[in-house]
Amino acid sequence: MRSRYTAFATGDDGYLLRSWHASTRPERLDLDVDVRWLRLDILAKAAGGPFDTAGVVEFEAIHRDAGGRGVLHERSSFVREDGHWYYVDGVTS
Repeated sequence: MRSRYTAFATGDDGYLLRSWHASTRPERLDLDVDVRWLRLDILAKAAGGPFDTAGVVEFEAIHRDAGGRGVLHERSSFVREDGHWYYVDGVTS
């Protein structure tokens, strides 16, 4: 999760696509270069340990853009395949 946040913050769309599960991965991303990501707060997690094959992370990502400060609140699902974690999907609120 933290590595994907860092990829958003640095505009690394290649990493975001590589770490996205093939079943839900878009063909391309259009990251908003005007959004400045400021902080990631992990609120909760379920599973996702060293012996798990799936996990869920709830987080808030604080950002700033032309409209001011904002908060993205999401509950993201991940799966582990061949020793790598992949983002599957997320529910925002």
